Amino acid sequence: MGKALTKLKDLAHRAGRWLGLAGAAAPKATTAVVADRWDETDWREILDQSSALQDLADDLHQKYDYTAGLLQDVFLLAYKVTPTLREQGEMEVSRLANHQIVATMAASPDLTELRRETVGDLYAAGLSVLAMAEHLRQLLEETRQAQEQAQRAEDAQRTVDEAAQAAAAALARAEEAADADGSVPTAVADAVQEAVEAAEQADRAEQDAAADADQALVRALPAIRAAVRHALADALEQVGEDSALVRAWGVEPGQLERMDFDQRVELAERLRGNRLSEFVQLIGRFRLMAAGERARRVEDVPGELTGVTLGDDLTRLLPSETAALGVPAMRAVFAARYAEGQLMLFESRGEERIGHGAIIVCVDCSYSMSTRHRREAGSPTREAWAKACALALLDQARRSRRDFAAILFSSPGQLRTFHFAADEPVSIAQVVEMAEHFYAGGTDFESPLSAAADVLAAQYNAQGTQRGDIVLITDGECEVGEEWMRDWQVTKARLDFRTFGIAVGSPRAGVPGSVLDVLSDNVRTIDDLTDPEPAADLFRTI
Repeated sequence: MGKALTKLKDLAHRAGRWLGLAGAAAPKATTAVVADRWDETDWREILDQSSALQDLADDLHQKYDYTAGLLQDVFLLAYKVTPTLREQGEMEVSRLANHQIVATMAASPDLTELRRETVGDLYAAGLSVLAMAEHLRQLLEETRQAQEQAQRAEDAQRTVDEAAQAAAAALARAEEAADADGSVPTAVADAVQEAVEAAEQADRAEQDAAADADQALVRALPAIRAAVRHALADALEQVGEDSALVRAWGVEPGQLERMDFDQRVELAERLRGNRLSEFVQLIGRFRLMAAGERARRVEDVPGELTGVTLGDDLTRLLPSETAALGVPAMRAVFAARYAEGQLMLFESRGEERIGHGAIIVCVDCSYSMSTRHRREAGSPTREAWAKACALALLDQARRSRRDFAAILFSSPGQLRTFHFAADEPVSIAQVVEMAEHFYAGGTDFESPLSAAADVLAAQYNAQGTQRGDIVLITDGECEVGEEWMRDWQVTKARLDFRTFGIAVGSPRAGVPGSVLDVLSDNVRTIDDLTDPEPAADLFRTI
């Protein structure tokens, strides 16, 4: 015990360090990412929505310690606009392993790539956590020893706190027992010294435990880095794939964000198993091309001046030509050039008149439409090209505030119509159902075209709207009856609609004099199914 101290001032000097530690310590953080109540609410919201996240949280909690905070941290790293990490000293010692995992993630360049898909998107951020599930288990396993050491260090710190409080209490009793000259009874003084020595011993044990915890974490660091790298790579792949897959079929702005987590997971799984899931890139190219063509159409409005040309339109004369009329000697020259159509004019580009009625796409779903562009797997089918075009035309209709209908047809009697009213939201489920539906029968033109005309007639009778557009996409030829053809021409004149024919992968279907050519005002033939560009003028004209 050393030299016995019996003076109060000596005892106070010996116990002084522990007096400062005897007060209630401020609680430390249990999560590494700084979060306000809104962040915590967002995490609870996505956790409540997702049964898969709940299962993951329960599974990790049963096998490892302090996993709830780790899951929230991983989610907020992906979700928050500017996630901020706490310093190690701000953390509970038992959470230092979690802090190291999160800090390693935060320092990875792969996280920057992942956050391009996940920032502000509850679903994508939650999905990233699910995508890391196996790697999170691996990380918790790799840091198990470090976690156990950190727990011992925290327990040792708690022992130090208790010993400090005991030393402070012993000194308080010594103060009460001290006489006027500051002398303390030997037994009381010995109790103070014993309490101080116990605190010092606990402090040494805590320092050893903390050092062991630090070393265990250092040993685990290479494994943490490797597991984090794989976790982020898997999350980036799955989130990117799901985002591309689901957005390819979305139509309305913010539509996906309004779906809860499990609904989006179910939709993504459905799309992943869809026959057309491998053609998402084709759909994306169609949409980009269509958007570009719509922009050109806006730029090339009637009356836009794009250059100088020759002609006899007096409304577009250059100022120099108008000035020539003020010179008597030049008037005869002006008249002669006018007669020959050689006047200098502003060139004004415009487009064909744009329809106002519904856009209707008739998609051939006969067996031959399942033919691939090339024999290798993954090459787009004629059906994929047709439905990608139909989806882009649905976008076109929504942006033009026009009704849209997709009519899928094959043999006589095989007909299904999907209606998308301009004033009603579009259901992704309905779009996906349209894409999935396929007959694999023969080819009949009369039924789908009559159904398309009926849609336009109904719109005309209800709203007085004419000038709809019908797009017939097929790879086949079939005969139509003379009586049906006469009725078709009468209906077309009455409703003033246009018909566009697209021969997909079959040049014979669109040759002059073919049925498709006779039925259509404008026919185009598609040879390369990987390229949406041959349909570009559709999106400027319709």
